[in-house]
Amino acid sequence: MLSLLHILIPIVSGILVLMTQGETAKRLSILSAVLSLALTGYTVSQFDAAADLQHIIDIPWISALGSRFHIGIDGIGMVMLLLSNVVALLVMLSSSKDNYHSSSLFYGLLLIMQGAMNGVFVACDLVTYYIFWELALIPAYLLVIMWGRKPIMAPGLKFFIYTLFGSLFMLAAIIYLGVKTGSTDMSMLYSADIDPSAQLWLYIGFMLAYGVKIPIFPLHTWQPETYERSPAQVTMMLSAVMLKMALFSIIRWVIPVLPMAVAQYGIYVIGLAAIGVLYASLIAWNQDNLKKVFAYSSIAHVGLIAAGILTVSKAGLNGAMVQMVAHAIAAVGLFYVCHVLYRQYGHHELKGLGGIRHKAPLFAGFYILVLMASVGLPLTSGFPGEFMLFNAVFNAHNILGIFAASGVVLGAIYMLSSYQKAMLGPEVQGSTFADIDGIDKWTWIPIVILIVILGLFPSIITDISGPTIDRIMDIFNSKQR
Repeated sequence: MLSLLHILIPIVSGILVLMTQGETAKRLSILSAVLSLALTGYTVSQFDAAADLQHIIDIPWISALGSRFHIGIDGIGMVMLLLSNVVALLVMLSSSKDNYHSSSLFYGLLLIMQGAMNGVFVACDLVTYYIFWELALIPAYLLVIMWGRKPIMAPGLKFFIYTLFGSLFMLAAIIYLGVKTGSTDMSMLYSADIDPSAQLWLYIGFMLAYGVKIPIFPLHTWQPETYERSPAQVTMMLSAVMLKMALFSIIRWVIPVLPMAVAQYGIYVIGLAAIGVLYASLIAWNQDNLKKVFAYSSIAHVGLIAAGILTVSKAGLNGAMVQMVAHAIAAVGLFYVCHVLYRQYGHHELKGLGGIRHKAPLFAGFYILVLMASVGLPLTSGFPGEFMLFNAVFNAHNILGIFAASGVVLGAIYMLSSYQKAMLGPEVQGSTFADIDGIDKWTWIPIVILIVILGLFPSIITDISGPTIDRIMDIFNSKQR
């Protein structure tokens, strides 16, 4: 029942919020996010990492495909639920000073999006999973086009078409698996022996959907403009959680179900991801818009995570789980920086910023700490996972490891350069920038705490996800023999 509550609380709350308005919608959204996080805390306290799937609901559903409404929580799902619900609360808190038009619709859609993403993380049947995957796209698209900064229609439509187009290939792969194996249930697919030639086409179908969502070069073109023009809270949800659905799904579905295709063709996706790290870093270096700097930085970071996952190594998979959480926290912090700047200046252009540290030392301090976590400074959350991922990619292919490592060097350059332009130097004439206080301060504090704790104790994540990772690797390796 706990697994179902993780879906129902935000979705039902979202529907209730749609019936309210103004400050009531905002307060109910925060309350819902608090309840979801409290439920996640309780679930973690009851969770046995050494056991397999827990809190299971398994009901027959579409008999023609052998599909069931099957949900449950394992180690990797538990980590993702924790991530999703922490981010949701931070997102709701970060919007407390904002007055969005049609606020009940805005917050209601955010909550429905959260519930659908939680459904992806607990789904144990591919049809159930696909429904939640697509359900998350609908509120995301509406949030982008209805509250995005004009002109938003073209980037919003590009986002929708890209993700829907990729999802159709995945749907075809799911239907094929259901027909050929007689089931779309995870337990049956994990033990299924699928023809190697079929695995290639299925692999392409799934990876097109995931490559768009992550996004992996060259399927990334929808992302920077969409991130830059969307409201900060929507960008936070997209970057911190929605793209993690694809990374999570590669671990959950692709590696154990299509192991021969991953073993033979995974290196090509690792190559694209590694090239994307270098490409995105070079583009970020030449951006004048701070939010686009962070958007391209996100492409570089998730490219490294995708490359690490497809090495199918212990370092790569465990590093990916740690780095997914670390990147999400840093992404929320960085786009929150953009939100605070936009709230006071009305833009994200670096040429119109400067000297803010003198007027807002607290804000500048929070900003530099999040930035250090983003570039992987030791003792921050960005370091442990990144170190494991580099180890995995270098062991898989030295040259691609160099491409991936280039992102660290370039990332430090362009991120510190953007900080210098925005925070240091002469003040902008006529600037009245006010330092953060009140709810802004209390939203920043948990971000800082998480950055420090995860930097010192990454085992908090690996202790939960590690046994599930081991089981997935055992399935992968056994099917190679």
